[in-house]
Amino acid sequence: MKKLVIASLAAMFVLTGCNTFKGLGQDVSSAGSAVSGTAQEVQNKI
Repeated sequence: MKKLVIASLAAMFVLTGCNTFKGLGQDVSSAGSAVSGTAQEVQNKI
């Protein structure tokens, strides 16, 4: 029983970590898109 509880807790932490890194990747991607869009606008004005 003890091993089952430990395995369940370990799986929970691993899955939570994966979701966190996925969200971080999406945030970084969104920021990169915003910077690219702004740079394109500035280039078009020049």
